[in-house]
Amino acid sequence: MTPPYPVPAGIGEQTTEVKKSRFIARAYPVSDRASALRIVARVKREFPDARHHCWAYLLGNPAAASSAAMSDAGEPSGTAGRPILNVIQHKGIGDLLLVVVRYFGGIKLGAGGLARAYGGAAEAVLSGLPLTRHRTLVARSLLLDFAREQPLRHWLGQHDGEITSVDYDSGVGLRVTLDEAHLEALETFCQAHEIACHPSP
Repeated sequence: MTPPYPVPAGIGEQTTEVKKSRFIARAYPVSDRASALRIVARVKREFPDARHHCWAYLLGNPAAASSAAMSDAGEPSGTAGRPILNVIQHKGIGDLLLVVVRYFGGIKLGAGGLARAYGGAAEAVLSGLPLTRHRTLVARSLLLDFAREQPLRHWLGQHDGEITSVDYDSGVGLRVTLDEAHLEALETFCQAHEIACHPSP
């Protein structure tokens, strides 16, 4: 079972300045590598005159990410992509792409200064990023007596379950979807109320 984890609820942006260099950090929700790279390409087109477009992404549950990648985009190795990814991992946010665009201000920051600047830019945008919870939904087909319908609807309402179809015949046939985290509780409820519960195609 996939435990719920925080994911971006939208796009975030923050601009920071370090010794006249401007860092524009953008955070995006992403579901796969291809969409992350498409967004990076779009940001490059949006800021064509910027010196660097550094990025990192983390897909899936941050506790056991299915995929992660980063790019220093011309900055010295390990001074941009890695600090950005470190902040994402520290914040524990999944399905996230973070791009930091740098406009060089004429003053060299050095390796340590760059790492702090990129990490700080990532921290700034993630601190204000709206988050939601990633949910893995499962579907079940239920067969029950008419008398059991109201208690079941009440239970589903308390557990964010959704009825996607209803069929009235000699009994009630319901197709429901709910968070995987509540599946065991649903099965227990169905057993106690003599409701047939099967995986839904």
